[in-house]
Amino acid sequence: MSAREDAGLNAVQRVRSVREQDDRIGLRLAIVEAGEKRRRVDDLNEMLATVPVTSWATPEELLAQRLAAQRIGEASLEAARQAATADVVNEEARLRWEAARTRLAAVERLLELRDGRRRTAAERLLAKEADDIAAQRWLRDRTSDSEAKR
Repeated sequence: MSAREDAGLNAVQRVRSVREQDDRIGLRLAIVEAGEKRRRVDDLNEMLATVPVTSWATPEELLAQRLAAQRIGEASLEAARQAATADVVNEEARLRWEAARTRLAAVERLLELRDGRRRTAAERLLAKEADDIAAQRWLRDRTSDSEAKR
């Protein structure tokens, strides 16, 4: 079996390698986006916790403060929903990358096994040739010893 016989499997390896790389990049992007969404939630929650409440404000000011707090709270809830969605996308990207990595590793392992078999066959052939040469030498030495004794 030669490396030329592995051309198809090498093509599969190249395709799976590209897919694994694409999925790894997708996972990195998903991780970054999920982190950004979580930071946005934290920022909005921090803003909500620090909304000033004054007891000496006019009714209009109190209403404005309450509306501002409500808007920040709504934005925080929406950001939390987006963060949850980003976490789901992140997990999906991780599963996709792990599957691509597993498929690539399977093809690489198969190529390694084939290469190992080729090496073993070549080593056996060399050992057989060495045995043949040793046997011929032994026979020649024995024949020349027999002729020398005559």
